[in-house]
Amino acid sequence: MSKKHVLKMSTPSSWWGHRWREAIPAGNGETGIMVYGGVKQESIMITHSELWTGYETPELPDIRYKLDEQRKFLFENKSDKASPVLQNELAEKGYNPKRGHPLPLADLNFDMAVNTGFKNYSRELDMETGLITVSWLDNGTRYTRRSFVSRENGFVFFHISSDNTAINGSVWLEPHDVMEGLSKPFKIPEAPGNVEKTADGSCLYYAAENFDGSDFGAVLKIFDGSVEAADGKLVFADCNEVYGAVGIFVNAERTAEFKRLDSKLEGLKGRFDEHLSKHKAIHSKIYNSATLDLDCSESDYELSNEELLLKAYQGEMPNVLIEKQWRFSRYLLLCATKPNGMPCHLYGLWCGEYSGMWAFNMLNVNLQMIYWPVFAGNMLELHLSVFDYYEKMMADFRENATKLFGCRGIFICAVSTPESGLIKTLAPHIINWTGGAGWISQHYYDYYLFSGDKAFLKNRALPFMAEAALFYEDFMVLGEDGFFVSAPSVSPENVPGNFLEQECLKKIQTVMNATMDFAILKELLKNLIEGSKIAGLYEDKINIWEDMLTKIPPYEINEDGAVKEWMHSFYVDNYAHRHQSHTYPLFPGTEVTPEKDGALWQAFKKAIELRETIGITSQTGWSLVYMSCNYARMREGDKALECLDYLARSCVLNNFVTLHNDWRGMGIGLEMQWAPVQVDAAIGFSAAVLEMLVFSEGDNIYILPSLPKRLKKGNVSGVLCRRGISVDINWDMTDTENIEIRLRTKEDKRINLHFPNGKKKEGLILKGQAENVYINS
Repeated sequence: MSKKHVLKMSTPSSWWGHRWREAIPAGNGETGIMVYGGVKQESIMITHSELWTGYETPELPDIRYKLDEQRKFLFENKSDKASPVLQNELAEKGYNPKRGHPLPLADLNFDMAVNTGFKNYSRELDMETGLITVSWLDNGTRYTRRSFVSRENGFVFFHISSDNTAINGSVWLEPHDVMEGLSKPFKIPEAPGNVEKTADGSCLYYAAENFDGSDFGAVLKIFDGSVEAADGKLVFADCNEVYGAVGIFVNAERTAEFKRLDSKLEGLKGRFDEHLSKHKAIHSKIYNSATLDLDCSESDYELSNEELLLKAYQGEMPNVLIEKQWRFSRYLLLCATKPNGMPCHLYGLWCGEYSGMWAFNMLNVNLQMIYWPVFAGNMLELHLSVFDYYEKMMADFRENATKLFGCRGIFICAVSTPESGLIKTLAPHIINWTGGAGWISQHYYDYYLFSGDKAFLKNRALPFMAEAALFYEDFMVLGEDGFFVSAPSVSPENVPGNFLEQECLKKIQTVMNATMDFAILKELLKNLIEGSKIAGLYEDKINIWEDMLTKIPPYEINEDGAVKEWMHSFYVDNYAHRHQSHTYPLFPGTEVTPEKDGALWQAFKKAIELRETIGITSQTGWSLVYMSCNYARMREGDKALECLDYLARSCVLNNFVTLHNDWRGMGIGLEMQWAPVQVDAAIGFSAAVLEMLVFSEGDNIYILPSLPKRLKKGNVSGVLCRRGISVDINWDMTDTENIEIRLRTKEDKRINLHFPNGKKKEGLILKGQAENVYINS
């Protein structure tokens, strides 16, 4: 059997005091588990996407009257006075929100008998099924413990077996260890209160109380074997196998939930492998909707994660690691979210800390990066959770816009958690950044472009985008030159270079005319105009939007030949930074390409090159993925892959989960004492690879536009392009350029096909409901 989809680890979770970090993740988009992999003592952390705690959002004061004062300071080049204006007024009015954070639900613990000590240990994840397997030899006997989270019925299943010896041990549920996820050792968090742990027959009952008085918990049932309840545990003795399931509940009342889950578990029919098969049918369909093969050997697939990362640590990722990390990217997002569920936040579905650092939805790049792979990666249904999430809070976003800025439309705070859409932090660089609604509008429109779903365009995308544009209609002011001025403005999360020389300014991010503001607005207006004409909506607004487009100032280029990050003479560029927001028209936008405007494209290209050459010590895990995507758009495949090499050497754990930064002082990226888990880089990885292999814009599809030299041979299938066209590519560049392309579309379409050697086929007619094959050699 091929190990193509298997991640193998030769060690258990080994980050002392924080074992959840290196545990193996699984999930069904709602319930998550992290398997540590212990032999005698095993812990499986259980989480749920809707279990949050510690949130509080008071009534938002109306402070719109402060905007003129803030702008006056900005026009006078007094950013230090302008930056805290809104923050100070909200604080003066007593507005002190608490954003809240995810709460671990429980630890599922096992204790098993040990005879002579383990040998031949392995911990494996089958990404195609979501099955996690821990196995070892003890006194000549092979023991195996398997687990997964069902996408079919929502239960966590586990199964323990041995090849020739009876199994003895115990299992129990308890609150997740508060010391296990301690990011600040001097601050021990409070454990959940009102904990109940009982065992009765073959069932365990566990519940605890959230801060708002609601309960959360679980019921565990073992279906076979000799089981006895004792001291809140289930003890199994002399069993051939142990098979059980856990049902969980959140935000409910424990007595009623115990009864409900008892009934569901009692009625659960079938063995472990039968439930796994039903789950796999749902999971693998999405997971395999796109595939990547880089011509690796079967022996390559046998290498463990540890071995692969050690190879990468010497400089370059082996192709098999690129392949497996690409698959893990898809797997992780699939496990973390689902349609009608919650979006995947910075920790995914798996936060093992009681107050996780940055455990929220972050809209100034991180959430976008997490969802970039759904488009070309052909996993569009997973994005619906994001649209649901933001649409439920539209009233709050309108209130933000009105009370903070006196504007119609919507203002989305970059930081958000599920309880409320009102602003969740008083930090000036968050309050004063207005790009959130406009940036997520790109995802709305791309969802339409990739899916071709006109009902979505008409009923969801355009109404949301129109409200985002309405905010700008009121927010932008005209300068003396007739162009818009954006104030306040932030280029996340950067400080102008000349500010760094002054003590009072060196941390100030609030300015005017961040290039990103105008890039987002231009894209939003163009998409609204195009989409409205297609859908037959907003005829009365199109002239307004077209007029607004004429008032957006042209991009500016500095003395280094790079696009300026702030379009105002007050501010000097600062290249030593992780964010690359000013290159939005290059990526993730599609406004600037070499075919459209070669000179401007070169200026954006220069901006990214300076970010790397001057700012390599300022990068993070996610920013290296962002930079990789930018280099791919720049047709620099080798540089794009090199950024992912940097990532593998600095921010990838043995389980392939990524960190915000390296913590070891190795010189790649920010030096921080603590290294928070962030799944954005792990998930965004596949988007970066796809950018190297396929790019689509308008009627144009670019085949292998940024293919790195190391990827001489391979194939990718199921890649989705704008206009709803699916592409398969087989390539072999070993001696000569041999490329075979297969394209599928539901309807007849006319496209232009571009090849890496500069050749192109213009005006190709793709036949709908058929396979269109083209060979370039």
